[in-house]
Amino acid sequence: MKKTNLHPRNPHNAPYDFAKLTTLEPELEAFTQLTPRQDVSMDFSNPQAVKLLNKALLKQFYGVEFWDIPEGYLCPAIPGRADYIHYIADLLAKKNGGKVPKGKKVSVLDIGTGASCVYPIIGSQSYGWSFVGSDINLISVNTSEQIVKMNRNLSAKIRCRLQKDSDAIFRNIIKADEKFDLTLCNPPFHMSANEANRGTQRKVRNLSKGKGQPGKSVSPYPPQKPTLNFGGQNAELWCDGGEIAFLGKMIDESAQFSGQCLWFTSLVSKKDNLPKLYQRLKKVKVCQVKTLNMSQGNKISRILAWSFLSPDEHAAWAEFYWSGR
Repeated sequence: MKKTNLHPRNPHNAPYDFAKLTTLEPELEAFTQLTPRQDVSMDFSNPQAVKLLNKALLKQFYGVEFWDIPEGYLCPAIPGRADYIHYIADLLAKKNGGKVPKGKKVSVLDIGTGASCVYPIIGSQSYGWSFVGSDINLISVNTSEQIVKMNRNLSAKIRCRLQKDSDAIFRNIIKADEKFDLTLCNPPFHMSANEANRGTQRKVRNLSKGKGQPGKSVSPYPPQKPTLNFGGQNAELWCDGGEIAFLGKMIDESAQFSGQCLWFTSLVSKKDNLPKLYQRLKKVKVCQVKTLNMSQGNKISRILAWSFLSPDEHAAWAEFYWSGR
């Protein structure tokens, strides 16, 4: 039974194959158990279990043999991250005869790549794209670099850069001679540490009740004690002003790199923020704006995409950069 709400090309549409996953990552088996419906499931509210699940999924679908993150750093859900990659791939396909451009000629910038390096992993292994992953946290950058170094299938496709200026997003990262076909971002959407803690507590409670478990209605495990270790570091979860402030800054700064990127994109978790963001985009005079809706389980999110280039300029970009120059 498919998870029909995921993107059609998302390889995680099918329920988790725990028989295969526990073969790839034997430690995961200790966290699996039969539900009352006699399905094999696991405790999705347990950070250690989720980390092992990610390791197994990255082995199964993306050929990643080594993947590890420090305790307390964001452990992302792989299917949802993959959805973002496939939806923005469709943006590029529109000016490429309906076909997603593949290979290292397609260059992507991931803002806030984190310690997991998950978007560059999925994008490089799904479409062969080249990635730059940037982050303001030195430990995140070093951990992502270690993941790339330890996997030969990643080492030629992913570079990591430290953002040293806490007030900058694209500055210091996009070099003067660089062009990117896409930028992507999963921004911090809470306004404070307290708000982030409350969000983590809600997430753990929902997962412990069985919400968010693909194809499962009841968790066979007792609720976990809420912990920010499940949710990530401060810079990954919150910033002053929350999501609307961060994305406002991103939009303003993107205008400085209007000719160096085909599409700027970001996740937007709160639908009510969209009208203000549209006004911000109008102010910096973008040529194109698109909002792509996504859903994973009960969670609804959206991708906001904008470009300073016209449709004709997009077609010329595709011809020049993706056709071998």
